[in-house]
Amino acid sequence: MTSAIHSPADVPRASTTHPPSPEHRGSVAAALQTGFRPRKPLPALATRRAFCAAGALLLAGCAGITQDSRAGAATELGATGKLRAAINLGNPILASRGAGGDPQGVSVDLAREAARRLGLPIELVVFNSAGSVVEAVKAKQVDLAFVAIDPVRAADMEYTAPYVIIEGAYLVRNGSPLQRNEDVDRPGTRVVVGRGSAYDLFLTRELKAAALVRAPTSPAVTDMFLNQNLEVAAGVKQQLEADAQRVSGVRLLPGRFMVIEQAMGVPKGRLAAQAWLSAYIEEMKASGFVAAALKRHAIQGAAVAPASRGASPK
Repeated sequence: MTSAIHSPADVPRASTTHPPSPEHRGSVAAALQTGFRPRKPLPALATRRAFCAAGALLLAGCAGITQDSRAGAATELGATGKLRAAINLGNPILASRGAGGDPQGVSVDLAREAARRLGLPIELVVFNSAGSVVEAVKAKQVDLAFVAIDPVRAADMEYTAPYVIIEGAYLVRNGSPLQRNEDVDRPGTRVVVGRGSAYDLFLTRELKAAALVRAPTSPAVTDMFLNQNLEVAAGVKQQLEADAQRVSGVRLLPGRFMVIEQAMGVPKGRLAAQAWLSAYIEEMKASGFVAAALKRHAIQGAAVAPASRGASPK
């Protein structure tokens, strides 16, 4: 199902302030990943010099980003005359339907803002599973997608760095002998996952003894787990927490079995689009746009991804 929606005025526009220098971003990212902040600030003079040098480089590159790079991205992303953005309603952290039935969420806000900056009309193409989104990207039926980074998908897709980090978790019955995530991978354990999801791909590689059972979509995982009397349900922690409130007699295992990095993706070979979107997503993180979208849509269990350290997205 598709719904053509042009960029509305009620989606906040991000600040155009440029993010800090790559060196500073790297130190901040490291601090976020470890949970600690540097105890002592850098010497003021060295800090000012570093920012001045980085600022000069950023200013020198701005013209290219806003003119040449933008033009190349607009050509690749708007080849049909509009930006077709895939919206996955199967992941409630990324998108859901609003009271009026229209898609809403952080992925919708990012897609609309990107289209506005590129001067393109936008078409939101709605899917119910990540697997369906990936197939649409491979077939070039959409120009932009919001998907979890995975090496299998990289064969058909170009990624940005992640913009949101979410957790994968396990759900079991209250009477299950399983107490830790490490207990799941044992003979006789059947783990149900959403077909083609990030955790399906991850667990396909990681589980050695347990067996995977695939539900058609991620929202269907818990019901299949219950109806088929399976041992474990795997999925996005927020989705499983909501399911635990909906049904009785189940619990989540403590912690997480994986970190899911959500990024923007485009069909393979569209490097101008990837380059522009990579700079765009870094600005959206640094400006607070992503954090504000998560708050506005009352999303729990997700965090803004740290700034990229300058490595090329894989």
